[in-house]
Amino acid sequence: MHFNTLLLTYEDQLASITLNRPDKRNAISYELIDELLSALAEVAQSSARVLMITGAGKAFCSGIDLDNLRAITKNSPEDNRKDSQAMAELFRKIYDFPKPTIAVVNGPAIAGGCGIATLCDFTLASTEAKFGYTEVRIGFVPAIVSTFLIRQVGEKQARDLLLSGRIIDAHEAHRVGLVNEVLDHERLMPRAQEIAQLLLQNSPASLASTKRLLSMYADSDLNVQIEAAVGENATIRTTADFREGLDAFLQKRKPKWQQ
Repeated sequence: MHFNTLLLTYEDQLASITLNRPDKRNAISYELIDELLSALAEVAQSSARVLMITGAGKAFCSGIDLDNLRAITKNSPEDNRKDSQAMAELFRKIYDFPKPTIAVVNGPAIAGGCGIATLCDFTLASTEAKFGYTEVRIGFVPAIVSTFLIRQVGEKQARDLLLSGRIIDAHEAHRVGLVNEVLDHERLMPRAQEIAQLLLQNSPASLASTKRLLSMYADSDLNVQIEAAVGENATIRTTADFREGLDAFLQKRKPKWQQ
């Protein structure tokens, strides 16, 4: 299958998805979401046993695409809910992917890009990587990722990251539990290959069973929480704060929040 926003390659039993919009810092467009879902489905059905996800150029993924942001202002409530459900489906597909996944974070992973990076089984970060859930800074809600983040780093750390919207470096991301390892940039891909080879030595049936079991533990809670998060994500787009935050972001100025 041909993709416009990503590259999908195979090397023996290792599949690699490279987000391939370097001129846009691999920002998340509607097309990228659709193509990522298609690529994940293809890899799940393929003979590949391990999946790596990385970004082309200097960024891993900078969050939502500016053109998408502009389009949101014209969305109906139904459109907003559909957008939120698409992002929720993408996060869930990565989290529940039936084969081991390795995120190779070569640069900034912000907002939705941070979600993609940290929902993989293994997250390796370059010393040049940055992480952050910056949604509250522009009137969004980091709703969908929040339920996953609490499981990963605990409630106290999740509250810090989600409420402050601050961007952290790779070493702090490692300290709080978002990242497994931090490496010099030139060691990043070789280390990912080493982990992939380690995984390929393990029983495919055992890996699949273990991943299925881990997903099952969280399944019922996630279903309820994601549905609530989709609602919050759609609702915030109807508020004055959202409109002001979006205008300020697009105009590159500080937002003026209503009291």
